[in-house]
Amino acid sequence: MTSSTFREAILNRRMLICIFLGFSSGLPLFVLVQLVPAWLRTEGISLAAIGFFALIQFPFNWKFFWAPLLDRYSLPFLGRRRGWMLLTQLSLLVSIAATGWVNPAFSIWTVVYLTFAVAFFSATQDIVIDAYRRELLPDIELGLGNTIHVQAYRLSGFIPGSLALILADHMPWSSVFMITAAFMLVGIVMTLCISEAINDPQKPQSLREAVVLPFKDFFHHRGVSAGLYILAFMVLYKLGDNMATALSTPFYIDLGFSLTQIGSIAKVAGAVAAVVGGVVGGLAMIKLGINRSLWLFGVVQVVTILGFIWLSQAGANPWVLGVVVALEYLGVGLGTAAFVAFIARTTNPVFAATQFALFTALAAVPRTFASAVTGVIVESVGWTQFFVLCTLLAIPGMLLLFKVAPWSASTENTAD
Repeated sequence: MTSSTFREAILNRRMLICIFLGFSSGLPLFVLVQLVPAWLRTEGISLAAIGFFALIQFPFNWKFFWAPLLDRYSLPFLGRRRGWMLLTQLSLLVSIAATGWVNPAFSIWTVVYLTFAVAFFSATQDIVIDAYRRELLPDIELGLGNTIHVQAYRLSGFIPGSLALILADHMPWSSVFMITAAFMLVGIVMTLCISEAINDPQKPQSLREAVVLPFKDFFHHRGVSAGLYILAFMVLYKLGDNMATALSTPFYIDLGFSLTQIGSIAKVAGAVAAVVGGVVGGLAMIKLGINRSLWLFGVVQVVTILGFIWLSQAGANPWVLGVVVALEYLGVGLGTAAFVAFIARTTNPVFAATQFALFTALAAVPRTFASAVTGVIVESVGWTQFFVLCTLLAIPGMLLLFKVAPWSASTENTAD
């Protein structure tokens, strides 16, 4: 790649679109996994109940069921992708803002309904944005564009995970949720400013075709056995670190940290480290390749979980908190960079919307199902033993690398 081609790949309008849509895509998820648990814990809701709240994230696991509908049908405004984008973003703006007006101690089921709505609209927005990004980016920009999208996605965590928690020490939760919801305007404005990536899309000719062909294509090119190994890997590779961070905010609260300390130390250190890890991981993959990156970054993921064991014994020590969180999320950022690249390599561009929805839904399985039981596990064995268990649960995903991404560079395209 020449220097001028490299500059063009970085400094163009498409990368700017990836930044703003990535931010819009990440914000609702971080509301669910960071802001809502902190809110519920400060309102006196038990850890077990907060853990089971993760079940409202089911739409992220099952979004591939309605992804074909978004491929097949268009709304009567803005085009096939932008129309669905705007509808989901407006719905998220309203549902996030409304959540903070409910008292969870008296109306917990209302909170369940509203947060489920946030999860559903967020998962649907992800389907459309992933498909739009795949149509927008030429092949030479796919790696860079997806990396930028992921980092903007993670940076959006500053809003519900840092700013909102700091504000919660000084104002009512209803105001905090309204301010957080207002940041959805970033995505809404971008959706109104851009145009469709493909002006004359080749839509599936029938709903049956939109549903059947992506799955048939996946197993046809790999065989059933290899396909199942890949799907299992997508579920298990990030299981350990997803479990370890699922109830991180309640964990910090239980150790004695204030919301301001959590917002200014843990959330900032985590977000910055994840972004650094993602950028370093993206650059390292140029030399290492995807397979070796999955191995090396996976080892980092496993080892950094052990830092939470140290923190659980150290107590409310701000320095230990910053170091442990920074190292953990550095591992998360590295692992995510390789994992997203693996998903992109596995996806057929012809069926990007449905296959992306399937693969990212599978990747969300450990976050949802594991998070649902973490509260019960912690209350049974304590935080220290819980993090030991998380470390052990990270190993099966690593073992599957022998099948889906062997170390040898000559088998770099094993998943293809």
